[in-house]
Amino acid sequence: MTAAVHIAATGTALPGDPVDNTALGAMLGVGKEWIDLFVGTRTRHFGWDPVTGEVRGSLADLCAEAAAQAVRASGLDLADIEFLVLATATPDTLLPTTATDVADRLGLDHLPVYQLQAGCSGAVQALDLGRSLVLGGRRAGLIIGGDVTHRFLSPRRDAARIPTEELVNYVLFGDGAGAAVLTDEPEGERIAVRAVLNSWTGRGRAPGQLIDWYGTTDRDSDRPMLAEDYKAIEEQVPPIAAEILWELLGGLGWGLDDVGFLLPPQLSERMTARIVERLPAGAAQQISCVADTGNTGNALPFLQLDRLLPRFSVGERALGLCVESSRWIRAGFALEKV
Repeated sequence: MTAAVHIAATGTALPGDPVDNTALGAMLGVGKEWIDLFVGTRTRHFGWDPVTGEVRGSLADLCAEAAAQAVRASGLDLADIEFLVLATATPDTLLPTTATDVADRLGLDHLPVYQLQAGCSGAVQALDLGRSLVLGGRRAGLIIGGDVTHRFLSPRRDAARIPTEELVNYVLFGDGAGAAVLTDEPEGERIAVRAVLNSWTGRGRAPGQLIDWYGTTDRDSDRPMLAEDYKAIEEQVPPIAAEILWELLGGLGWGLDDVGFLLPPQLSERMTARIVERLPAGAAQQISCVADTGNTGNALPFLQLDRLLPRFSVGERALGLCVESSRWIRAGFALEKV
């Protein structure tokens, strides 16, 4: 077995109280049943007040909370952290980066700080970069992922005037952040990262998701900030997820029966269920969080890891799968408790 990087601990942060479908439906002027039927997600968390629209927390707030929790749980000191990598599609500002803001809040200084602009595959990209840094000689570091909805959903927008194709995004997404401490030797939870897959496969393919931004000359435009091709996502994510699974297994020489836990792509509860139905997952137990958190983008794999850890025993193995539909990125990882 090649040299392994280890996950020592995880931490997560979700803002405010969970917003259930009854409350969200009342806010948007739609029935709870429509939300249940379309996405199947029960609750989500927002960093903005669903009643007043007031934004109550930033991405940096959530990421710093999750990162501090991960460091505490790892048994390491902040002085042991030698790098920080943060992945997000919704930074607080373009500059300074949210990553540097988080490092400052944690009291970190004089260390490499990276920010990756990515969708839900960004958490795996952060793991890939973090693993390379540890294998390159760093003893320990932080990887973080998170996203916030007020960057592309307007809390103050008149719900009655939102087109249905945009209204879906208000019930699909939520806010959140997660983090993990990587180490060169087994520490804390002692989870070996056996493989990481990070591969763009979007050449010649139309994007499945677009998150836009306004500049000084088009800030009055009424074009949607978030657009999703749900038909393309529904058709393409399941086979891509299967490709990731087989590629990870093949590279490691593992069989389906060697994997005890599966962390499938988290799009919505309904879509995740469809993906799992089409995966040759053997007897692996599914670790899912999207029904309770909504689609939190880069936070999702960390939220899944947080649920996996209490159930993960020595010798057991897990696979995580992630498909970013923005331009079709395949991502995944393989873990083993040592």
